[in-house]
Amino acid sequence: MGNSKTLQKEAMAVLKETSRTFYIPITFLDSTLKNAVASAYLCMRAIDEIEDHETLDAEVKQHLLLKTSEMLLTDFDKTAYAQLIAEYEDQLPEVSIRLGDWLDFCPVVSLAKVKASTSEMAIGMAKWVEKDWQVKTKEDLDEYTYYVAGLVGIMLSDLWEENADIVTDRELAISYGRGLQAVNILRNKDEDNERGVQFFPEGWTREDMFAYAEENLAKADEYIKSIQHRRIVLFCKVPLVLAHKTLKALKSGKDKMTRVEVETAVKEVQKEV
Repeated sequence: MGNSKTLQKEAMAVLKETSRTFYIPITFLDSTLKNAVASAYLCMRAIDEIEDHETLDAEVKQHLLLKTSEMLLTDFDKTAYAQLIAEYEDQLPEVSIRLGDWLDFCPVVSLAKVKASTSEMAIGMAKWVEKDWQVKTKEDLDEYTYYVAGLVGIMLSDLWEENADIVTDRELAISYGRGLQAVNILRNKDEDNERGVQFFPEGWTREDMFAYAEENLAKADEYIKSIQHRRIVLFCKVPLVLAHKTLKALKSGKDKMTRVEVETAVKEVQKEV
């Protein structure tokens, strides 16, 4: 694959621009795993930026997501993808435009799994674009958080098994992703309301969503306990600790953690693990 030093440098730069939260823990991983997880994150972020785009029509989003999903289940054709997004290229961010490069960056052993997981996520995102992100029941919430975050947990578990012979509980892996997403939903509730998006099931209060987040984060804690690999534990634990602390901040009336609090939390995890 095109795993050149230049591409690696560019991939990590884009990763740092798009997610400071995950960039740091990804750097803790061994080389091959680091590249696999970075590639996976960038691929999933590429389609997430299409789903969340502020100006693209819903029909356009669905078309792009579903066609991209199909392409990911074959030998990905970068030229065909460029043609697919050509009309919208000036509206899309670099991370979406360069999806093919992120696949080139992925280690061969992990490529099939990264493509399959991203493909399934794209289908789920297209489904929720059609639903206009209107969650009505807990089952809806479980489905939405599975597609956008639980799938990440499963994919990570597959990467741990492929690259480090670590077998984990897939249901707990789903809860790991789901718990982080539930915290994001709580943190972004006002912004989502302004966009007309509804992730709280009908009749749910903030306390109900707090309980949902806490239940899944508790399972995420169990997930990490099953992993006996320092670098992977570091990777998993940083976002989880930040999620726990963010939830605590939200409960106390704060909007989010400060940058200093985040940096302190990361250092604490590094000392602890």
